[in-house]
Amino acid sequence: MSDPNGAGGGAGGGAVAEGVRQRNLARILRLVHVDGPLSRAALTEATGLNRSTVADLVGELVGQQLVQERAPDPSRRVGRPSPVVAVDPRVIAIAVNPEVDALTIAAVGLDRRIALRDRIEMDHLLSPEETARLVAERIALWRTGALTDARIAGVGLAVPGLVRAVDGLVRHAPHLRWADAPLRDLVSAATGLPTAVGNDASLGVLAEHLFGAGRGIDDIVYLNGGASGIGGGLIVHGMPVAGAGGYAGEFGQNRPGIAADADRRATEGVLEDEVSRARLLDAVGLASADEPTLAAALSASDSPLVAAELERQRRILATALANAVNVLNPRVVILGGFLATVAELGFDELAIAVARQAMPASMDEVDIRVAVLAEDRLLIGAAEAAFAELLRDPQDHPALR
Repeated sequence: MSDPNGAGGGAGGGAVAEGVRQRNLARILRLVHVDGPLSRAALTEATGLNRSTVADLVGELVGQQLVQERAPDPSRRVGRPSPVVAVDPRVIAIAVNPEVDALTIAAVGLDRRIALRDRIEMDHLLSPEETARLVAERIALWRTGALTDARIAGVGLAVPGLVRAVDGLVRHAPHLRWADAPLRDLVSAATGLPTAVGNDASLGVLAEHLFGAGRGIDDIVYLNGGASGIGGGLIVHGMPVAGAGGYAGEFGQNRPGIAADADRRATEGVLEDEVSRARLLDAVGLASADEPTLAAALSASDSPLVAAELERQRRILATALANAVNVLNPRVVILGGFLATVAELGFDELAIAVARQAMPASMDEVDIRVAVLAEDRLLIGAAEAAFAELLRDPQDHPALR
C-alpha cells in the first residue's frame, strides 16, 4: 500500500497523492489557524491521520515558515509529551475598511492578532484610486519598520457596498459614490500583492462565525451598522450565503415597518435611513467618531433626546429583526457596529420587541447577541478573505515564492 502523502502508482497515482497531501497540509494549517495552538496529538485526533503522517506534514509547514512548533506543556504528566503546533505570527494579511469618514488599515496575523492598525480620518469621500494609493503607501512604510520580517499573504478589503464575487468589482457603494470600481485590480497593481474584496457585512459574519459570537453556530443572521449604513450577512447550515452575484444580505435597503408615524424620520426611507449612525452622532453632538468613542458617548449621556433617539431606533430595528427571524429562522442574530450599542443600551427592551413581532415557533431558540470581535470584526473578516488562498493551498501561494 502506498503512503497517501507520497508518490505511488505511476504518474497518475503521484498526482492523486500530491493532491491528498495538499489537502492534508491545508487541513492542519486551517485547524491551528481557527482553533489556535494544538498539540500534534490533538491534530492526529482531529484529522484521523497517523502520528508519523502528522509529524511529516507539520515538518513541511514548519519548513515553509507557516507554523512553528513549541515545547509541550510541562504540566502534562501523563503519556508521551506532544509538541504544540501554532501558526507562525510573521504570516500576516493587510486588512482594509474604506468608509465615508475614514480609511482603516491593519496588519492581521494568521494567529488573528492585530499587530498594527491605522485609522486615517477623511474630510472627503475616498475614491477607489486613492484607497489603493493609501494602502500601498502604508504597506511600504510598515515594511521598513514593524513588518520588516513579515510575510504578507495578501490584502483583503471590506467594502460597504455591493461587491461582485467573481472579480472583486465594486458594483455600487452608494455612500462612497463608487460604481463599477475595479478595486481588486487597483489595489493589486498598487501593492503587488494578491487582493480580495468583499462586502463588509459578509466578511463580518464570517469573522463572527469562525471566531466570535457565532462560533459553532450553523444558522446566523448578522446585521452590521457602520458609517455607510446597515449591511448584513448570512450563515445557513454552516455555509456563507452570498447569493447569485454575491449581493445577499442587504437588510439596510429593506423598507422598515414603522407602526407610529412619529417614529418616521425619512419619507419612504429604507431601514438604514431610520436606524442611523449619523442620527446617533447628531444626538450626542459629535461630527465624527470611531465605534468605541460613539458607544462611550451614548452610554455616558443623560440627555432625554439621546435616550429617545435610542428607543426610536430600537423599535424600528426590532421590526426588521423580527422579519429576518420569520423568513430565515436563525439560531443566532448578531449585531455589530453601532447596532451593538443600540442593543446593549436597551437589550431586554429590544429582545421583547422582537419576540412580540416574530412567530413564536421561529423565536423558540433564537438568541440575540452583539459581535464579540467588536471593532475588529471587519478587519478580521477582511484578513480571512486575504488568507483564503493560502489556507486552501499552502504549497502554492505567492507569499511562499
